[in-house]
Amino acid sequence: MNSRRTFLKQAGLVAAGALVLPSYACAAPAKVVGLQLYSLREQLPADVRGVIGKVAQAGYKEVETYGYSVKDKFWGLTPKEFKALLDENGLSAPSGHYGLDNFIATGNQEDLKADIEAASAIGSEYIVVPYLGDALRGGEDQWKKTAQKLNEAAAISKSSGIKIAYHNHDFEFAPVGNTTGYEILLKETDPESIKFEMDIYWVVRSGNDPVKLFTDHKGRFPMWHVKDMDKADHTINTEVGSGTIDFKKLYTHANLAGLKHLIVEQENFSMDPYASIKQSADYIKKEIL
Repeated sequence: MNSRRTFLKQAGLVAAGALVLPSYACAAPAKVVGLQLYSLREQLPADVRGVIGKVAQAGYKEVETYGYSVKDKFWGLTPKEFKALLDENGLSAPSGHYGLDNFIATGNQEDLKADIEAASAIGSEYIVVPYLGDALRGGEDQWKKTAQKLNEAAAISKSSGIKIAYHNHDFEFAPVGNTTGYEILLKETDPESIKFEMDIYWVVRSGNDPVKLFTDHKGRFPMWHVKDMDKADHTINTEVGSGTIDFKKLYTHANLAGLKHLIVEQENFSMDPYASIKQSADYIKKEIL
């Protein structure tokens, strides 16, 4: 009876909270930690099976892929084989970085459709645009064209259950007239089918405020790249919790952002890479999640 009363009391509190909280606050924030495999780009090609095993041993439950191609697959493994490897290690891959420059520039769907097929085969929900070549940036008209192509990609991927997302660096925040490329992408893309993977390090390094973006564009940021900024040299990364970015404070805005996946990415190491990714995972699980 006591457990039933406790359940009913808790359910009542949740129901009452739902009456006063804004709708976006009902979203479930990230509960596990993921790793962008690009962090281990030097190790992966030589021993993909061993590296994936070590990622799981370091405490990760999710990974984000990069570098898939029809020729080389996932470091020599077909999507089916790579999915089996993830399953063996208790991992999932909700997202992956796939280059869409050719589709954005030409509209050729061949590579895009291959990427969609691969992402679907490994159980991903998101294809993430990781970077834009110089020709796809430029002035306001070019940014709008890029946004339109993202909308088109989302329409093509929809039947496969795949959404399109965009990952930022800092160039998106350079002025474009009275706005920025990032604001154009946010405003010119369909909010239901185009999401954003916020690389918090690059937002902070560009002088912008992640929370303002969460506030202005509620629910558009289901994925965060979590990499800390070195205290002495802001141009390099350090282990999460060791640098200048207050991720604990940012996580209090997770519902506002629409966060579902916290993804560690580190582009440089001052210690053994496996010790580094474990340190970041341990900090996130203990201090943030």
